[in-house]
Amino acid sequence: MLHDPPKPNAPEKRAEAYRLQTGALVIIAFAVVLFLLVQARFILISLATAIILFSLTSDVINFIARQRIGPFRIPNALASIVAMLLIAAALLTLASILVGQVNTVLVTTLSYTERAPSAIASMFSWLGEEEEQAILTALRAINVSNYLRTAAGQASGIMQATVLVILFVGFLFAERVWFETKLDNLVGDKTQAQRVGKIIQSIIHRVNYYLLVKTVISAITGGMVFVLARAFQLELATSIGIITFVLNFIPNIGSIAATALIALVAHVQIGDTTTTLLILTIAGMIQFINGSIIDPMLMGHALRLSSFGIILSLAFWGAVWGIPGMFLSVPIMVMLLVVCSHVPNLRPFAILLSREGLPESEQMLEQSTERDLFSKDTPPG
Repeated sequence: MLHDPPKPNAPEKRAEAYRLQTGALVIIAFAVVLFLLVQARFILISLATAIILFSLTSDVINFIARQRIGPFRIPNALASIVAMLLIAAALLTLASILVGQVNTVLVTTLSYTERAPSAIASMFSWLGEEEEQAILTALRAINVSNYLRTAAGQASGIMQATVLVILFVGFLFAERVWFETKLDNLVGDKTQAQRVGKIIQSIIHRVNYYLLVKTVISAITGGMVFVLARAFQLELATSIGIITFVLNFIPNIGSIAATALIALVAHVQIGDTTTTLLILTIAGMIQFINGSIIDPMLMGHALRLSSFGIILSLAFWGAVWGIPGMFLSVPIMVMLLVVCSHVPNLRPFAILLSREGLPESEQMLEQSTERDLFSKDTPPG
């Protein structure tokens, strides 16, 4: 005998309606945040970069302020001014170098426009003559000049973003003096404010350590690729080395793109498949040894990030903010991991984001406030 299911009572109906309303509000809030992230991408990317640079320099300022000249200690204000001037000079210099190298690559690419399609199509000759001809036809149909103009416009925007980042960093330095007071008044509880401050310091230390190791590894990789390009007398050796250094800050994809770049330049310039394969193999070995062996060995357990989580973060921020989002994906993920580790309701997300399912503990949070990037202790973790 069939029985009708029991009808839900009034409290159950209200609970179900509340859940539906909450779910709808979450979806709407996510859509609004995503819209704002896309629409204000230029300002938000500059602000995120400025915050990362400011956090990196805070350890430098603390290190400088601990130094003594005879019986005198360097004032914190003087250390902040020196750090700000160094940041501005370094950013403007790096931006000028990067824009110059991008322009060099664009000009050289124009000179290669005629022979590049034939050289690239010849790499697929093993597929057959008809397939090679089809690839050649498709490549010649691409309007390279339009892409180059777009790339040149984006390169010119680097200087504008650099100036904006310098302004943001300057205002952050100006607000640095009153940060603890603002945090105490914002939280309302001194003990809780100290805990929030420790979480912020933990984020700063982990991001700083990641950037330090990544900079060293990327510089070594870029230098080795430069030597490789010079050994085979490639015209864009310097540009390839600098671009390799920059691309290695993008997880996983950056090293692949850098390896493909030097192989493509070699094949277009030299035109010999055997030499191209040799250069591709050597560049691939350099990237593999530095990126898959030395890099994880130096990082150790400092990040504890899930590889799959890094790929998801890379894909999401790349879709929202483009190439700059790819550079910022790991620092943003580090921030999310630390925050979720110390918020009880969000800790399951920290377990998913962490590599071994072991996010940061409260004991590690206490340790992270006792050391900085330039102290004798090893990084937390």
